[in-house]
Amino acid sequence: QVQLVESGGGSVQPGGSLRLSCAASRRFERLYLMGWYRQAPGETRELVAVFTSDGDINYADSVKGRFTVSRDNFNRTVYLQMNSLKPEDTAVYYCYARQFLAFEYEYFGPGTQVTVSS
Repeated sequence: QVQLVESGGGSVQPGGSLRLSCAASRRFERLYLMGWYRQAPGETRELVAVFTSDGDINYADSVKGRFTVSRDNFNRTVYLQMNSLKPEDTAVYYCYARQFLAFEYEYFGPGTQVTVSS
């Protein structure tokens, strides 16, 4: 069973920064850490920043220029650097991974809370 472990969430004032990290609990065959989604209270889960299969990155319009997604060279950890945080960034952030076996599987981590408030 693929398990993703997120860290780095917390509370910060508007304009502050946080860095989220996500790693798989162990090595899994053909598992790729793809990026991040988020879900605010009363809202549906939305894409924040995700690597595409050809190596490009899709960012939500609301975070462009403020958030940066990256991965280490061995695709064992994916990061989300969040700068100039706004109250509307408050949400639970979920790590997202895909696994390519006989079928394609998608996984989300348990989520980490990010709260932006003065």
